[in-house]
Order: sequence, then structure tokens, then C-alpha cells
Amino acid sequence: MSGFLQTPTRSLRRLVLPIILGSALLGTPLNFAHAAGDEDDVPTCRKGLVWDKKKQMCIPAKAGVISDDALADYAFALAQSKRFAEALDILALAENQESAKILNYRGYANRKLGRIDDGIRFYHQALSIDPENVLVRSYLGEAYLKKGEADKARTLLGEIRSRCGTGCKPYVDLARAIEASG
Repeated sequence: MSGFLQTPTRSLRRLVLPIILGSALLGTPLNFAHAAGDEDDVPTCRKGLVWDKKKQMCIPAKAGVISDDALADYAFALAQSKRFAEALDILALAENQESAKILNYRGYANRKLGRIDDGIRFYHQALSIDPENVLVRSYLGEAYLKKGEADKARTLLGEIRSRCGTGCKPYVDLARAIEASG
């Protein structure tokens, strides 16, 4: 019986060990961070690399190596991992710096770094491009709460409700943040 139990374990080690070692050598993560609004998990790589979804691996971070949309998703995954400064570096690689998504995530990373006014400026730029964007409105509301301006956050909550109702995630998240702020 002991031979039976050892064989699967050895086989499992032979299968898993190369995956772990290969991941370490390629800089490919084994953990995943979820990007908001994206149904796919976006892995995070070590600093200086970005995740290439098509190649399914980490590649050197350079302008034009992946789409701006993919850069934004990757930057948000970094931000979700509390790697805010790295997220800003990745967003700076985007060819279209006037994308609402890029501006939104620049606002998010700046806000999380404590640069609330910079975050608000980026959120307003994003809304000037995409006025219907409820995620931007939710993040902007959270920034106003950080500044103690709950009235502005409540106004944004009403605007979100009129666009997607009370069940959408941006509404729920901002409503909870307002409630928590007292």
C-alpha cells in the first residue's frame, strides 16, 4: 500500500516542480489579481515586465508590446496588488494617454498613493471623454470621501443609480464607502 501512495506523490512532484521552476525563471506569476470589469484574471509579473495574454507569459514592459487596453488591465491588476507606482509606470507606456480607461486607472493609482487631487483630476479627464462611465464616477466619489466631501460623493451615487441602478458594482461599492465614512 505504501508504494501506491508514493507513486502518485512522486508523479505529482515531477509535474508540479517544473511548473514552479519554469514560472520562477520566466518571471511568470502563480498568483492572479482580478482586474475590474474584466472577466479574465490578469496575472502580475515581476517589476519591469507585463503580462501578454496572447503569449500567456510575462514580457519586457515597453510601449507598443501589448494593446493599451491590455496595459490598462495589467496596471489595474498591479494596483489591486498594491503596486501603485508600478501601475503608473505601466500606464505611462500607453500610446493613447487620452483613453478614459487609462485616465481612470491613473486616477485610481494616484488616489491610492494618497495624491487625491491628482486622482480627481484624472477622473474628471476620463469623464470628459466618457461621461457615462459609472466606474469612474464611483472612484471619483471615493476620492471625494477621502477629502471629506461626502455631499459630492452622494451626488455621484445618484448619477450612478440613474445609469445602472442600485445593483451594479460601482453603485454598491460607493454606497458602502459613503455608509462607512459616517
